[in-house]
Amino acid sequence: MGTFTILLGGDLVRTPRLDRQIEGSRIIAADAGIGHADMLGLLPELWVGDFDSVPASLPENLAAVPRKIFPTEKDMTDGELAIAAALARGATSLVLAGAFGGKRADHAFLHLALSVRLAEAGTTVLLTSGAQEGVPILPGKAGFDYAEGTLFSVLGFSDLAGLTVSGAKWPLDGVEVAFGSSLTISNEIKGRLEIALERGRALLLAHPYPLPES
Repeated sequence: MGTFTILLGGDLVRTPRLDRQIEGSRIIAADAGIGHADMLGLLPELWVGDFDSVPASLPENLAAVPRKIFPTEKDMTDGELAIAAALARGATSLVLAGAFGGKRADHAFLHLALSVRLAEAGTTVLLTSGAQEGVPILPGKAGFDYAEGTLFSVLGFSDLAGLTVSGAKWPLDGVEVAFGSSLTISNEIKGRLEIALERGRALLLAHPYPLPES
């Protein structure tokens, strides 16, 4: 399996869990995402984008990363271009690091929706900020290794049918969830989390690390 980590321009903190997830993967940076490389101790093999948001100063080794330059006026975001480059190089699994937050809410939403489309096409996808993680949920069954007490939500990208959630404070058994419903927001893991879905598409959003106090 070819795993690629895509460095995106959203929020990212280094955690031991993130280090394990990206260990041994190939690295591609999308425009401002190159700014995360030094923090993570990574050297991308490719830097993709229109380079309109490049950090002001970079270490020499990062400034020398091979670039694939695109015009500012284009039909794909820098993140999607980086993902396309990874797929062209044989990626079967993607870690989208820096997929949440950042200055552009539209880009963050795109990463969520795109991850579901990629999963439907057979690519394994993990979205992460280091503190938060997203995993596409498609028809079938899946289990997750999150610790007891981890906060999680299931975000529907369509109407959901036959949604079963076990190993949770508020389990569900074959329910239907209307698109846009908040029924599956803010649950908590109690045991081993398992999710089954008969029809629809969704995203599991989990918080392996505690959220900051509000």
